[in-house]
Amino acid sequence: MSLRDALRHQARACASLGSPFMERLLTGLSEHWPEASALAHACAAWDGEDLGPSGASLPLRIAAGLHALVLRGSDPALATVYPPNSVPDTDLVEAVLKAIDAQADFLCDWIQSPPQTNEVRRSAALIPAAHWISAHHPLPMMVSELGASAGLNLMWDRFAVATPDGRLGAEQPTLVLSPDWTGLAPAAQAISVRDRRGVDLNPIDPHDADGALRLRAYLWPDQPERMRLTDAAIAVQDATVDRGDAIDWLADRLPQQPEGTLHLIYHTVAWQYFPPEAQTLGTALIEQAGASATPSTPVVWLRMEADGQSPGASLTLRLWPGDHHVTLARVDFHGRWITWTAPAAISAT
Repeated sequence: MSLRDALRHQARACASLGSPFMERLLTGLSEHWPEASALAHACAAWDGEDLGPSGASLPLRIAAGLHALVLRGSDPALATVYPPNSVPDTDLVEAVLKAIDAQADFLCDWIQSPPQTNEVRRSAALIPAAHWISAHHPLPMMVSELGASAGLNLMWDRFAVATPDGRLGAEQPTLVLSPDWTGLAPAAQAISVRDRRGVDLNPIDPHDADGALRLRAYLWPDQPERMRLTDAAIAVQDATVDRGDAIDWLADRLPQQPEGTLHLIYHTVAWQYFPPEAQTLGTALIEQAGASATPSTPVVWLRMEADGQSPGASLTLRLWPGDHHVTLARVDFHGRWITWTAPAAISAT
């Protein structure tokens, strides 16, 4: 699709995810894209590629670069048209076009790096999943996240999620997530994470100023609650996220599972970005580890991923020994709602 089409497509997606400002911003850019600008010439380097959310995600890169300028205080005029301020669309577009011209070097450099989001609210799915798993295998956990970004969702056991049936998670949580919840929540269990580690092709150090800026810039300006949650998660993030290929990393990590632990392997909206051959190899590696699992070394593969259905993403798992396939829930991509449908017990297979 063309860049203008990608901007319009992303605008609609942002609207569906509760960001009117992003819808206005990206729609305005699609209608007034500065074809002669340095930024437009830099974007032309992706000619022939998928520029939308399933590919280069150029609209999100551009929007995040503009937001970074606001967060850095580099463009006071641009800040006056960003939330919490409210201005007419014409004023918004005018200020954005001026920033694209005045801040060309910064923006052209910014878009060279792929989007980096670390949506903390996805832990609202990880927490109940872990409690459901622990009801069947009450063992200390070794957790491994593929596509971990800054590792904020590696800290899920220090968070809590509020449900109509009570709160799940840490007794004194760093943050409490409050998705719109449908369904009977799993019973609370004692959770112990013995070892946590993640991998990402381009991990972000959230304690580095530039890294924290990149994380915050990809949050949407009219959603301050996401900023608050991200800052709270950054404050406690002490997990290691290794730089590398996820499948190579997993091949090294799978044999490290200690006796008496459950290995929880998970990813949230990341698997789709792995090349098909990596998906095939990763599946084979996990299935091989699962085939060797015992009651004292169970293996769980937890996935929150798009599945071509709607609404939202599917939350599913495979659990060994036994290779049980379980659908737990449907989840909003940003964790705003959860429809929990998990069975109380694992069906015999």
